[in-house]
Amino acid sequence: MKRTKNNGQLSGFCPRYHQAVELIGRRWSGAIIRSLLSGDRRFSQIAELVPGVSDRLLSARLRELEEAGIVHRDVDSGPPIRVAYSLTDAGAELEATIRALGDWAHRWIPAR
Repeated sequence: MKRTKNNGQLSGFCPRYHQAVELIGRRWSGAIIRSLLSGDRRFSQIAELVPGVSDRLLSARLRELEEAGIVHRDVDSGPPIRVAYSLTDAGAELEATIRALGDWAHRWIPAR
């Protein structure tokens, strides 16, 4: 972001910031990341922690987050085959942001 010479305020458009907000702000993505803050989880465990998300959408979001380098998918060939998801270093670095957003929401978003 650029600062104007007049008042030091941020101005202009930052593509990286916009991309990050779009990624984390997609429906269920923040909740999925939050569910992984405390450690590795299997698909069914994430689904339990993120009520309301369909298996299809959860699978799509996990794939998107994996492609973005936020989530790591670990396949244990077994038997039985087990798949676990965890946060990468980049994903783990979002912890303060996710928690701050949760705190803000509790303060400013009315309960439904």
